[in-house]
Amino acid sequence: MKAKNGQAVRPLSILLLAGTLCISPHSLGQTPPAKPTAPPVAYTAPPTTIGQPSLEGIWTQNFLILMEASPEMPSLVVPEAAAKAIATQVAAGVGSAFDEQLDPELPELIRSTDGLPLVRGERRTRSVVTPADGTLPYTPDARKEATRGYGSTNKMSDPEARPNWERCITSLGLPPVTGMFTTSGNPRHIIQTRDAIVLHTEYGDEARIIPLTTTHRPKALYSPLGDSIAHWEGASLVIETIGLPERDRVRAFSNLIVPASAKVIERYTRVSDNELLYQYTVEDGSAYTAPWLAEYSLYRTEQRMFEHACHEGNYSLPNILRAERMKDAAKP
Repeated sequence: MKAKNGQAVRPLSILLLAGTLCISPHSLGQTPPAKPTAPPVAYTAPPTTIGQPSLEGIWTQNFLILMEASPEMPSLVVPEAAAKAIATQVAAGVGSAFDEQLDPELPELIRSTDGLPLVRGERRTRSVVTPADGTLPYTPDARKEATRGYGSTNKMSDPEARPNWERCITSLGLPPVTGMFTTSGNPRHIIQTRDAIVLHTEYGDEARIIPLTTTHRPKALYSPLGDSIAHWEGASLVIETIGLPERDRVRAFSNLIVPASAKVIERYTRVSDNELLYQYTVEDGSAYTAPWLAEYSLYRTEQRMFEHACHEGNYSLPNILRAERMKDAAKP
């Protein structure tokens, strides 16, 4: 299966999550909660010219990917008919919300996806697979912060507190790539060398050059994308990232909490000629009470990578600050 070509979008995950809460599990004929399937072992990826399992090429997806389970939708895996009904209702709800307030092209994009995620032949209702109930094991404070959502901790009046992605410093290449909402405008190009892996994401035009090593660089050399190192565990590429920016601790596209003190673990495993399994977790005792794992699949595509332009934050920041000064002047 190849994901459809699409355009980059700027979703609000709160609206997407709200759309799932109105779905009745009885009317969609859901099955009891499913256990996560075992890691794939049957497929052997072809080797590169240097003997590594080949992950090279351009991979993408065009799915409606939700992060967590809800009481109305507890099952991890649903039948194809139920998956289609869920995706249709979520897309309709989110599309209608954007019809009323944001980008005019977004409603049609969200209604033109490939439905719920397809992972190793299963239609998934969410990314979180461990814990089995599909709920992120947030601490109480972190859950409150995630519920408040992106923007709740950013000071509108302080240019130094504005998020990196708004200033075009970081974008959808920031690990972990949660895949919330459709990211068909964010294909990933993987290039392998003997000493490093390059992960190039289209949305934001970011290239993470990740050395195959066991030692992180000095803190002075950390980038806005954190400091990543990689190693192979069998056929899986494992990437460890530390030093992520605190100002991006609440991710705009999923409300996932990723503190600066966190360690992000990503795993890329090719499970067929055309499917690449992406798994990730965030290790941080201040935000989570237990380990957890989320996953979704990317699919090989022949579509090209295109240049991504990002200017909104650069051009609009004076107006953002001017609006705050006008509010200050209007106060008694």
